[in-house]
Amino acid sequence: MCYAIPGKVESINEKTVTVSYFGETKKAINELHDLRPGDYIYAQGGYVIEKIPAEQAEDILQTWKEVFFDLQDLDLRLSRLDLQDKNIDPGLLRILDRALEEKPLKKEELLYLLDLKGHPEQELLFKAANFLRQKYHKNACCVHGIIEISNYCRRNCAYCGIAGHVKGLERYRMTPGEIVGASLEAIEKYGFRALVLQSGEDPGYTIKELAGVIKEIKAKAAVLIFISFGEMPEKDLVELYQAGARGLLLRFETSNPILYDKLHTGHSLESRLDTLRAARRLGYVIITGGLLGLPGQTYVDILNDLYLTKELGATMFSFGPLIPHPLTELATAPMPREKEILKVLALARFIDPQNANVVVTTGFETLSPTGRKRGLLAGANSVMLNLTPIKYRRLYSIYPNRAHEQEGIAEQVRDTVSLLQSIGRAPTDLGVT
Repeated sequence: MCYAIPGKVESINEKTVTVSYFGETKKAINELHDLRPGDYIYAQGGYVIEKIPAEQAEDILQTWKEVFFDLQDLDLRLSRLDLQDKNIDPGLLRILDRALEEKPLKKEELLYLLDLKGHPEQELLFKAANFLRQKYHKNACCVHGIIEISNYCRRNCAYCGIAGHVKGLERYRMTPGEIVGASLEAIEKYGFRALVLQSGEDPGYTIKELAGVIKEIKAKAAVLIFISFGEMPEKDLVELYQAGARGLLLRFETSNPILYDKLHTGHSLESRLDTLRAARRLGYVIITGGLLGLPGQTYVDILNDLYLTKELGATMFSFGPLIPHPLTELATAPMPREKEILKVLALARFIDPQNANVVVTTGFETLSPTGRKRGLLAGANSVMLNLTPIKYRRLYSIYPNRAHEQEGIAEQVRDTVSLLQSIGRAPTDLGVT
């Protein structure tokens, strides 16, 4: 449902195309063989996914033009920033000035921002991050869909409600036909052009089966497909890439190997990073990040998580709260506060202002009813809607009472578009700069 606005191809340089959207140009990777300058295309996540007829594109652009610029004006008003408040700590103002001048912040400056306590200071931080978001990404907001195809998992993560050791959970595994059907419904009925297929580390699917599902979806519809099936060897990533997958969602969860070992007995952080690095080498769009609120986690750990996310070449930064499942080892761990999550989203924007798409996670929306709006006004520019069939959705219980668990797709789309319009955002993905 990115409602991707058609763009006009201005030029082609080998596999890179320059695309114009209402006078703004973006670059995208092209894998279509018959694309020419002057053609109209849809792009998602930095990839050209479909060429569309000029007449159809021009009709859509005419419909969008007026509302797009109205939304852009509202977004500009909401992202205005005033650093002249004499009641704010001059040290904070100096740091924010440096960030807005595109000067990389030092580690101690970023730690200072993470430790901000006062309400006015925190709000100024969020406004500065939102200003940078608007500067580099305008009012575009990525709206991707996720389909959770199985809740079987061979891992025993210390916080996760679908871990293999959790007893009493009704397990499910969607058939290939169900996965294809749910994907096509999302694409054809609701207009989604970027989908995440997610599961636990389920040995019940072979890589050939998953590759077959991806091939069938791609043969029937134009869509950017992300995979999220946990860690896997490079040869499996190659097979899924050849089938048509172009993105990988896999959080490393923490860059601290000691904390990682406590969460994942018998597994190593390096193994997870190997999957992410292999995927990047192969050309996958990377979505990764960390969990916030882990027992024993420090601000230094969180900052290192942000640095690692950028180092891994992530296009999308995904940082959400630890929400422990009551049947797991971390059942009694306290959850982080809303402001702590917002500070991390803001810092993600500071660390990679031009390239990062910062996600407001479902976990944050579960923690805070205002999390989606607050996150989008603190530097984030991406949300994900749950498209899992309702009969399975409640069973993918990685944590209890997930946001949108009982909401139909049409309701989620309506509420998301309404929220985005209220803050001047357009539900689009214009590719990468």
